[in-house]
Formats: sequence, structure tokens, C-alpha cells
Amino acid sequence: MSGMKKDNTNAILKKTSELICRKAAANLAKRGFEAVYCETAADAADFIIRATAAATTIGIGGSQSVVDLDIFDKLAANGGKLLIHSDPELSAEEKKATMKGQQICDVFIAGVNGLSTEGDIVNIDGVGNRVAATIYGPEKIILVAGRNKIVDGGVAEALERAKKCAAPPNSIRLSKNTPCAKTGICANCDSPDRICKVTVIMERKPTRSDIAVLVVNENMGF
Repeated sequence: MSGMKKDNTNAILKKTSELICRKAAANLAKRGFEAVYCETAADAADFIIRATAAATTIGIGGSQSVVDLDIFDKLAANGGKLLIHSDPELSAEEKKATMKGQQICDVFIAGVNGLSTEGDIVNIDGVGNRVAATIYGPEKIILVAGRNKIVDGGVAEALERAKKCAAPPNSIRLSKNTPCAKTGICANCDSPDRICKVTVIMERKPTRSDIAVLVVNENMGF
């Protein structure tokens, strides 16, 4: 038995998730999106740095996936102005202006709450500024989807993932007073703090928008 080849468990799981990521990317491409398979988060970060090299304004949607990329300093070093509405140093008026600026920036970067293997993109929002900027307005839109965001199936499965898997931890991250922030389980609540107020489903690339979806073979965000 000592002569038997031992396959590394993580390597096998990585290859398995690669197949799923590539399937999702292929179907996104069929639906008109610029779909890019990224082996690692570092590859996704490199893509974004290159894509924003000439950008004057760069909007950042509230996204733990984007935070995980650790690219803010590099983006700023390129000379672009970062529009980050979650910056705690912003006043209420500055935050409002930043949200509006994200709608017309050169590049807008955000995460994905749910991505189906068939190529459906689902995002949910409490205010609507983030999902609005993922549809139309910015010259270039870049969406980052880690392998943990991918579900087998279509819109229904992606929507279920967004509400059950993404909403509770994001509610905790944002210190929301919701049932899911207390229990970790979606209750389809009527709380004023509910972050699932606006749902956007992209079944095809919007006609006048330039959207790249980076499908990353690593877990990213929630």
C-alpha cells in the first residue's frame, strides 16, 4: 500500500470546484457577460487593478468579497478617486453624494449574492444604490463571485442562496436589528432594518452596460 499514489484532498476539491466555476462562467458568457475564470482571489485582484488603471472614479459597492481582495490601497495608488459609501468618516450628506456618484463612475466594483450554474445573477439590497449601479450607469461594472456564491440550478436556487446564506451574515456585518442578525436564519421579516428590500435578477447582460463577472475558485464573502 505504501506505493499507492495519494491524491491531496484539497487539490481534488479545488479541481471539483473549478469545474463548477467554469460551467458558470461559460453560461455567463453565453448570456452576453464578459465572464472571467480566476483560479485565485489574487488573479481577480490583478484583473481589477488592470481594468481600473485609467479610471478617474471607482465606485465600491458594499461587498465583503471586494474587501477580501485587499485592493483599496492599490486602486488609490493608480490615481483614481475611490467612492466608498461605507467609509465611517463620511457625513450623512457625503455618504448620500458618494452613493449618487457611484451611479455614474468610470468603474463600479461589487460582489454577487447568488450565481447559478446556468448564468443567473442575483443581488439583494436594502437601499438599492448598490444593485442600481450593477445594472446601468457606470462605464464599466465588475462583479466578483467566489465559488461559494454558486448554486446548481437557476434563478430560484440563486435567490434562495442570496436570502438564506448571504443576508444573515451581511445583516450581522452591518449591525442590523433583524431576526436573522440574532439567529443567523432568514425569517422573511418586516423589520425596518431588513436588507432584503430590493432584489435584482440578471438573466442576460443589460443591453447598454459593460459588465465583467469574475468567477473565483476560492470562497469569498458571504
